[in-house]
Amino acid sequence: MNKVALVTGSSRGLGRAIALELARKGYDIVINYARSKSAAQEVAKEIEEIGRKSLLVKANVGDVDKIKKMFLEIDETFGRLDILVSNAASGVLRPVMEIEPSHWDWTMNINSKALLFCAQEAAKRMEKSGGGKIISISSLGSIRYLDNYTTVGVSKAAVEALTRYLAVELAPKNIVVNAVSGGAIDTDALKHFPNREELLADARKHTPAGRMVEIEDLVHSVMFLLSEEASMIRGQTIIVDGGRSMLM
Repeated sequence: MNKVALVTGSSRGLGRAIALELARKGYDIVINYARSKSAAQEVAKEIEEIGRKSLLVKANVGDVDKIKKMFLEIDETFGRLDILVSNAASGVLRPVMEIEPSHWDWTMNINSKALLFCAQEAAKRMEKSGGGKIISISSLGSIRYLDNYTTVGVSKAAVEALTRYLAVELAPKNIVVNAVSGGAIDTDALKHFPNREELLADARKHTPAGRMVEIEDLVHSVMFLLSEEASMIRGQTIIVDGGRSMLM
């Protein structure tokens, strides 16, 4: 039976790139999306051209009932799960004094709560087939100040803390849990930032590696953490930023 990977938020950007790379490595893919159905269908088509199977599941991962339904669909289609990449993210970009309870709840639900409850469901399936791997996606705003980034930064700090707790408690089930945190990359997500051009200009100018981080750099790091060679790395957040955070 083929191994199966779920990548949340995989209709575009980093999630799409990770899903396609996992398909190339021989995994059947569960594509999760919230709104971009046509983009998700494009990813499914590319996965099938690679020669792997795909399942499209529309689900807002900030809603635990929708998470549970998504995993039931995975059970019906594939009957197993070997990898979870918790990539879906959202957030309201406002200064601290403009944050409302709804902004906080929306961001924390999709970015942090989703990791916990997707990991719970994934672990139940992984344990049945002898183990698995979980990767969460974080960002530098979890440990550094970024303008207007409070809700997202705090939610990503929670993601990194949760990664450590999951790594310890799921280790007896042979489930490896880590996170990858990226510097600024030019994806659709960055288009929502009011200071997008400033962020990109900063990354180009001040990254010691001499260029800004690209999607492929994060994909390579995710794939390494999913490999057997990385099986003794547990509960870590690997920062992939070309050294930018060293200068902050």
